[in-house]
Amino acid sequence: MRNLIIAGVVIILAIITLSTGLYVVDETEQVVVTRFGDVRAVRTEPGLYLKAPFGVDTVINYDKRLLRIDAPPSQFLDRDINILEIDVYGRFRITDPRAFLQTLTTEENARSILAQRINSSLRAEVAERSREEIIGGDVELDEFGEPVTDAEGNSRVRPTNSRTELLNDVIAAVQANLAQEDPPFGVEMVDIRIKRADFPVEVAGRIFERMRSDREKISRRLRAEGEEEARTRRAGADREVEVILARADRDASRLRGDGEAQAISILAESLNKDPEFFSFQRSLEAYKTFLNQRTTVILSSDAPIFKFLQSPGKGSSSTAGDTAAGTE
Repeated sequence: MRNLIIAGVVIILAIITLSTGLYVVDETEQVVVTRFGDVRAVRTEPGLYLKAPFGVDTVINYDKRLLRIDAPPSQFLDRDINILEIDVYGRFRITDPRAFLQTLTTEENARSILAQRINSSLRAEVAERSREEIIGGDVELDEFGEPVTDAEGNSRVRPTNSRTELLNDVIAAVQANLAQEDPPFGVEMVDIRIKRADFPVEVAGRIFERMRSDREKISRRLRAEGEEEARTRRAGADREVEVILARADRDASRLRGDGEAQAISILAESLNKDPEFFSFQRSLEAYKTFLNQRTTVILSSDAPIFKFLQSPGKGSSSTAGDTAAGTE
């Protein structure tokens, strides 16, 4: 019985010892083993490892993957002394866990220190560039130096590589700064990106007012050009109308003259064919006109107008023609 108790105690102690003396390194982790503050081992490969049990050795885990830095938004001055609010983020990797533990200690502390280094380098680079270069585009100007706008009134921007160049310079500056650290931080800055670059809220109103005045200036210029073009086109249209009307009057007068000449020619030709019949028809037309009028006229029975009524066919054509003409 006593042997069983001793065996049980030994087994329990062995289990406790193994549980406190074994540790696992995951594929995404790297481990630093310390003993009373001194680094005893660095494990970067995944697997099962031994350490001194009962808390003699301490295992500190660090992520082997890319770590993200979200720097707080800060205000920067560009080359033209414009205030810009820029929000950036970066990604870094722990390359030397031993140096990282001795200098930065924790990932949160590393994020805070690296964010300060990023903002410091970014501030120096922004101060050497214009707003268009920082935003990543250049406003297209016309031959008068005015911004070119599209159909919706927005300024057309030519894409540039200025932002990429800016961020590459910032990364290079941060890496150079980290390389000068002694002792080194044991980290590598992999990437830096700008999430947002805009004017601060307190100056946005003034910026929008200036943009509005610029748009009004452009609109006034466009209206003036439109009115000038409209006046030119209206003058040309009025001149063309006058020319068309003059040509129409000329053609109408010519056509009327040709028509009257043809009518006289036809009338003369008809008169030459049968003068007596023509005189008789003219007399009838005179009778029709005369008898329809409400006027009392006293004439002699020997008047020339009654020649055809008294002796049809015997009146002279000249007399009948003169009578008809006189009656009209």
